[in-house]
Amino acid sequence: MHGPVFQLLGLCQRAGKSVSGDFAVRANIAKKKVKLLIVAADTSERIKQEYLRLGKTHNLLTVEALTKEEIGLALGKSPRAAVAILDDNFARGISHSLERGEV
Repeated sequence: MHGPVFQLLGLCQRAGKSVSGDFAVRANIAKKKVKLLIVAADTSERIKQEYLRLGKTHNLLTVEALTKEEIGLALGKSPRAAVAILDDNFARGISHSLERGEV
């Protein structure tokens, strides 16, 4: 669990360029600050569909990847269903790493 995605997520969290938790994620989506939305693959179907719908509605790059535990570990927090990346460069780096399978 020391791949580029985990390193970038941790760095992004320390830089203050990510938010997690339902209220914070939804608030930043509404403010149009989110560049990338990562939804945990093991999230319940209802919550997963809500986040995917939000991403589609707001034209966000939305990725279903990692587990709740992995997202929480990468951020230094408890398990998280979703994390919103607020910076273009972090979003690009994380999405490219996920596309290449470099978790």
